[in-house]
Amino acid sequence: MIPFSVLDLSPVVEGATPADAFRNTLDLARHAEAFGYRRYWLAEHHNMQGIASAATSVLIGYVAGGTSTIRVGSGGVMLPNHAPLVIAEQFGTLASLYPGRIDLGLGRAPGTDMLTSRALRRSLDASPDDFPQDVMELIAYFEPPEPGQRIIAVPGAGLRVPIWLLGSSLFSAQLAAALGLPFAFASHFAPEAMMQALEVYRTRFRPSDRLDRPYAMVGVNIIAAATDAEARRLFTTLQQAFTNIRRGQRGFLQPPIDDIESYWSPTEKAGVEQALACSFVGSPETVKRGLRDFIARTKADELMVAGQIYDHRARVESYRIAAEVRDELAREAGATD
Repeated sequence: MIPFSVLDLSPVVEGATPADAFRNTLDLARHAEAFGYRRYWLAEHHNMQGIASAATSVLIGYVAGGTSTIRVGSGGVMLPNHAPLVIAEQFGTLASLYPGRIDLGLGRAPGTDMLTSRALRRSLDASPDDFPQDVMELIAYFEPPEPGQRIIAVPGAGLRVPIWLLGSSLFSAQLAAALGLPFAFASHFAPEAMMQALEVYRTRFRPSDRLDRPYAMVGVNIIAAATDAEARRLFTTLQQAFTNIRRGQRGFLQPPIDDIESYWSPTEKAGVEQALACSFVGSPETVKRGLRDFIARTKADELMVAGQIYDHRARVESYRIAAEVRDELAREAGATD
């Protein structure tokens, strides 16, 4: 069975607060645990009214403390915003509190605009070009300390927290391959280079003491409901959000609408459809058909499932249906072995 995992931005819907978003995040995580999802990852974004997961490590602790078995982590921490030692201490703390359950996914984008990046760092001296060195420094902090080592992550040293590299281009695919780390591709919003990145990662992978063979996770959007029509209506929330990003408007998550065609221009529609090409929207059977083909095409080792849905109960139901589809696909695969 190919594992399914959850990517959550802790969305703040129109008319709600971050506190509401956090309660929904924990509720969804508990359901995901019961549905058999492997991981529950939270993503770092800043200065966005509709996303409450800015303090990612804090929220990871909240979710891990409210669940029992599911792995919890970052999808991801935007490393250029932070000193590697700070992240080592934060995730060393989490791994000490919740041993064997914490993942550290790393991205090299700021997760925000340039003005907010300056506010986060007070300086833009840090560069995404420093990302490989920062990753290696961070990995070193999780290793057992060497004799005479002057800077030690406490806690963190010796814990070997699992590190993933995240990306939507070839850069992180190449770096993950060179360092022998698992790789997650952000095809749920930037699918254009997906197949090329997976090929680069797999062909260039060098085994390491952390991973002996390539392991590729691929992001998808799943919006599932009882009928195709219902799911397509729920999907308009995400379509509106991506349209608004192109308009420079990043507000709260909006309720679904009946006529998405009246909301966007033809140019906006084309851009959004390209960005959301790895989306599976519909009834259980429709979603199953789409995922069956997608998994066969990508040969993904794991799927990271995003599902931005306005109504929390509908969101939980969508993840429940996706888990049922996962199990049906596993049964089909078993029958053909």
